[in-house]
Amino acid sequence: MDQKRIRLSGKIIRKQNKFQMKTNRCGAVEYLTFPLLEQTGLVRHLFSTRLGGVSQGIFSSMNLSYARGDEKEAVDENYRRIADILGCKVSDIVCSDQTHTTNIRVVEERDKGKGIVTPKDYTDIDGLVTNVPGIVLATFYADCVPLFFIDARQKAIGLSHSGWRGTVGRIGLHTLEAMHKEYGTRPEDVTAAIGPSICQDCYEVSEDVAQAFQSEFRKPGQSEEILIDKGNGKYQLDLWRANQIILEEAGVHPGKIQVTDICTCCNPDYLFSHRASHGKRGNLGAFLGLLN
Repeated sequence: MDQKRIRLSGKIIRKQNKFQMKTNRCGAVEYLTFPLLEQTGLVRHLFSTRLGGVSQGIFSSMNLSYARGDEKEAVDENYRRIADILGCKVSDIVCSDQTHTTNIRVVEERDKGKGIVTPKDYTDIDGLVTNVPGIVLATFYADCVPLFFIDARQKAIGLSHSGWRGTVGRIGLHTLEAMHKEYGTRPEDVTAAIGPSICQDCYEVSEDVAQAFQSEFRKPGQSEEILIDKGNGKYQLDLWRANQIILEEAGVHPGKIQVTDICTCCNPDYLFSHRASHGKRGNLGAFLGLLN
């Protein structure tokens, strides 16, 4: 694909000519948003970049993980800066507990602040859903796929972390099913976005991973669409398209799904990438909250 480059305080390599995400700046903090989600008028959301925080070294500078060895005070300050942009308090944010599952947690008022100002009393949660205005859902990334969901009719939202295991397990479908069970969400009422993550050009996988996708994506042409066979048991995997297929098959209208144009691995100075940094990195954050 053609690549288009633009310059902010750093350089972003985008994977398409038509920009799907908008770059924003508030003080020193640079962050990304989806126009399609903004157009709903129902939510505040962002996807963080590495720029504008106070962390140092391999965590420089907007690291949002307490678990990778960064100083707590630095991460606290990074969250305060993100909360300021979102127009919320740090104590309004609720964090996932990601372990590459397809488990979804229903988030309620009592969960506010969990993972930042109070301990989490749950584990193994890769997706969050809520219909409570004022709560901001948060999930975390360094190559895996963020999935955003907005149900404009029932005023409900979801946010899920989808690595290759989550994708082959169809966590996007599980998120929609949880929203339907809890709030009556219908897929045709959902606006969705697939956020910054590793692109197909950068994501080489082994044959066992490829076989898992071939077994799950069985419709004619699907596996060829998401997998490029390089020979010698190596494949290039397109997580963006795989997640898009999952959402479309679940009933989300293709015109209401916006797909990122920014790869984490292509942009290691702008976004944290586990693969590009060989694991020496912080975490990016996806944030989504219903407006009061």
